[in-house]
Amino acid sequence: MSNKLVWPAHTTNLPDFRTDPAYANGSAYVDGKIVPIEEAKVPLLDWGFLRSDACQETISVWDGSFFRLSDHLDRFQRSIQRLRMDTAPVERADILRVVHELVAVCGFRDAYVQIIMTRGRPPIGSRDLRLCLNRFQAFCMPYMWVASPEKQEAGMALHISRRVRVPPQSVDPLVKHYHWLDFEMSLFEAYEKGADTVVLSDLHGNITEGPGFNIFAVIDGSLRTPSSGILDGMTRRSVMELCNELNVGVVEEHISFERLLKATEIFLTTTAGGIIPVSSVNGTTVGSGAVGEQTRRIHHSYWHKRSSGWYGEPVAYIPKASFVRRSH
Repeated sequence: MSNKLVWPAHTTNLPDFRTDPAYANGSAYVDGKIVPIEEAKVPLLDWGFLRSDACQETISVWDGSFFRLSDHLDRFQRSIQRLRMDTAPVERADILRVVHELVAVCGFRDAYVQIIMTRGRPPIGSRDLRLCLNRFQAFCMPYMWVASPEKQEAGMALHISRRVRVPPQSVDPLVKHYHWLDFEMSLFEAYEKGADTVVLSDLHGNITEGPGFNIFAVIDGSLRTPSSGILDGMTRRSVMELCNELNVGVVEEHISFERLLKATEIFLTTTAGGIIPVSSVNGTTVGSGAVGEQTRRIHHSYWHKRSSGWYGEPVAYIPKASFVRRSH
């Protein structure tokens, strides 16, 4: 069996509905209207900017269909509730309308849509966050890859940093938040070591997650993934379901750095690329260095099912942009 990774071909019967070149690079929903993405602005005094007081969901569109859109909206609502952002509630139906319109105005078949709730700002002279009016906004860009298909064929070089991920005792990892300074500083460390990306550890030295992805590893013949200190990633959830269909057991447990080095296969799971093979960890080759059997099977199953409409919701493309631009 070939070690080559295969992505599904796109359908050919979906026309390009883009009508305005201003949206060629993407679109955004701010202040109750849709604008070209370059025109989108965040107020300087919004605590989402000043204090990273915000949550988000990133939803992929592939071949004209959203993936797990309903699940993403459920998790977005969970984040909003956990952050107690209830001063400007946004209706689910309005979010659905906005995400469809954002993709439709661009005409993208493969896209990356992010929905965001920020704290907003209190009146000048006050720091009482209870006085903030929360703000909903969103944007759409062409589909993003953590690693290009060519890079995935070779496998990513992964660096495990000893820098500690923001602990759950401080910030709830089940909120999809923007606390990424630990990731950002560790990425510099990874690049200096010649690696492509990074995974952080917890206070006890166990592997957690990376910037926008979860991690899986075949260790002692079993597929394993960290059990704590992580976001319950949507692609991670999809892989767990796929493994059940493929009769592949998955163990959720603590994984130390030393144990990870014994892995014969490692892959990352992310909205921005699906299943991403890893070829080395801190300079040590993983297995043979080629894409492993389990990784290849799961990768193939993931993209095959997505191309078949698995958890898909077709984008409501329309021939001309006639969007209703309401304020929330």
